[in-house]
Amino acid sequence: MDKRIVVTGIGILAANGIGKEAFWKALKEGRSGIRAVTLFDTSTTRAKTAGEITGFRAEDFLGEKGLRTLDRATKLVLSASKLALDDAGFKHPLDEDLSLRTGVSLGSTLGSVWSISEFDKEGLREGPRAVNPALFPNTVINAPASQISIRFNIKGFNTTISSGFASSLDAIDYAVNLMELYDYDVVLAGGVEELCEQTFKGFHKIGHLAGSREGKLEIDCPFDKRRNGIVFGEGASILILEELAHAKKRRANIYAEILGYGTSFDPESKNLYNPKAVGATKAINFALEDAKLGPDEIDYVSATANSTLDCDVMETRAINRVFGDKAKKIPVSAIKSMIGDTFSASGAMNLAASIGAIREEFIPPTMNYEVKDERCDLDYVPNEARSAKLSKVLIDSFTPTGVNSSLVIGRG
Repeated sequence: MDKRIVVTGIGILAANGIGKEAFWKALKEGRSGIRAVTLFDTSTTRAKTAGEITGFRAEDFLGEKGLRTLDRATKLVLSASKLALDDAGFKHPLDEDLSLRTGVSLGSTLGSVWSISEFDKEGLREGPRAVNPALFPNTVINAPASQISIRFNIKGFNTTISSGFASSLDAIDYAVNLMELYDYDVVLAGGVEELCEQTFKGFHKIGHLAGSREGKLEIDCPFDKRRNGIVFGEGASILILEELAHAKKRRANIYAEILGYGTSFDPESKNLYNPKAVGATKAINFALEDAKLGPDEIDYVSATANSTLDCDVMETRAINRVFGDKAKKIPVSAIKSMIGDTFSASGAMNLAASIGAIREEFIPPTMNYEVKDERCDLDYVPNEARSAKLSKVLIDSFTPTGVNSSLVIGRG
C-alpha cells in the first residue's frame, strides 16, 4: 500500500451491544445477544432464536425527521454511521470541502429482501395502484448506502458491494483502493444486514439454521462437534477510514491501521464450503503478502467460523496450512457465537471486535464450546476471554459461494 489508511471512528450496533464500548464490554464478558425472536412470528419454524437487536429506536440516534419511509436496514446503518462520525470527531452534515473528499463503501446483500417482499405483497393484494411509491426506493440494494450520503452530505463516491458473507470486508478493501488511487481523505466503510421474516424463514427452509432439522440442537457453537448450522443475526458496523496524514493533521484518535487484504474465488464451492480450503488458504496468504508480514507475525485470528459443519473445518484447515507449526499456538475465536451470523456485515463486525481486542488487550472467546471435534484442532479461546497484548490481527470472511477474503490490521 502506498498511502497509509487508518481507522479513526467506529459505529456499531450488534445484538449484544450498541456502541463500541458496550459491544467490546459484552465480548470481553462473553455475553451473548442471541435470544428469542420478537420481530416476527416463529411459531411455524423449529428455530426460534437470533441475534436480534432489541430496544433499537432510530429516533434516539437520528431524531424524528425523515425516518418514516426508511426500512430497518437503512435505519441501522444510518445510526451506525452517526456513531462513527461522532466517534471520529466529524461534524455532520459534512462541510462542502470535506464532503467532496469523502466516500461511502457499504457491504450488503439481504438488506432489501424485506422491502422487496412487502412492496410486492401490497401490489399483489391490492393492485399496483395501491402501493406507496415512497417505499419503492428501499427495494434497491444500494438504498442504505445512498441514504448515508444523503443524510450526512457526502458527495464523493458511493458504492454497494454484494459478495455474500464477504461483502463488508470487500467493501473496506474497495474503499482503501479508491483512497490510494484518488484524492479521498475519508471513507465510511462497513456493512449492514437486518433480521427479517423472509430471510430467516428462507435460511430455515434450506436447513441452514441451527435447529432447523429435526432432532438438532438450536445453538451457535463454532468449532464444537455439536454445531449444525448458523444462528441468524443482524447488525451494522461502520468504520471511518482516513488517510494517515489527514488524520494526524486534525489530531484524530487512531484505532488501527489497515495493513493488507487478500481475496480468492474458489469455483469448487457450490453453496458448500470447499473442504480443500483452496480459496481460503490463498486469501490469507495474499493478505499477509499485501501486508508484507510473515505468518509468525500474526497474534490472533478473528474467524469467519459460523457454526456450520463445513465452514469451521475448512477455516481450520486453511489456518493450519498457512501458519504451519505455529497454527496450534495462535489464538482463533468466533464472535458469531455471541451475535449470530450477520451475513454481509460479519466481516466489519469482526473488524470492530478486533480493534477492541487490540485496544482493550483481550481476545474475545468462542462461546458454547464444549465438545471437541477432532477435525478442529486449534486454540479456540473457549468460553472465556483471554488477556493479551495484540499487535497484528487477521480477519477472515469466507463464503459457501466461493468468495474468500481476509484482512490484516495492526495497532494504530
